[in-house]
Amino acid sequence: MKSTQTSRFTFVRHWKEQNSANDELAQAFWKSEGALANDAQIKERLSQIVLHAKDADGRLAAVCTAVPVQHPRLEQPVYYYRCFVGKDWRKTRLLLFITAQATSVLEEYAIAHGYPCVGVLVELENTRFTKKWRMPVWPYVPFVFIGKSQRNAELRIYYFAGARLKD
Repeated sequence: MKSTQTSRFTFVRHWKEQNSANDELAQAFWKSEGALANDAQIKERLSQIVLHAKDADGRLAAVCTAVPVQHPRLEQPVYYYRCFVGKDWRKTRLLLFITAQATSVLEEYAIAHGYPCVGVLVELENTRFTKKWRMPVWPYVPFVFIGKSQRNAELRIYYFAGARLKD
């Protein structure tokens, strides 16, 4: 189990690693925060966890997941990325930090495994970001605006270095 630390947060990798203690932490976090209450949904998401973040006190602060999809607009395999940040950490820069870490983990995996996916796709449900971050390419994690989803949510993608489009 690899972990990376910033000044305020420690990021613990789950991607393609089995660790029941980490799974239990994520499950308890989702339930306590009201993010996922359905046990079947939680069980499905556990295998999709990329990272979780702990604050300086060791409290779980965020969990991010990714699942391979063939998005109809892109016609390419990408990781559909989700991130849930706990209520106590929503006014921090944690979302940016964990997304940067998760993107690196997914890119490292893709490069090492022949690019099963060509990048990471996010669908922004939080309108705070769509109002504040109006740049076509974000500076911290270089996701590029590519339009809106069927649910009218902003879509952004980050393509992995060295990736090639699939036929």
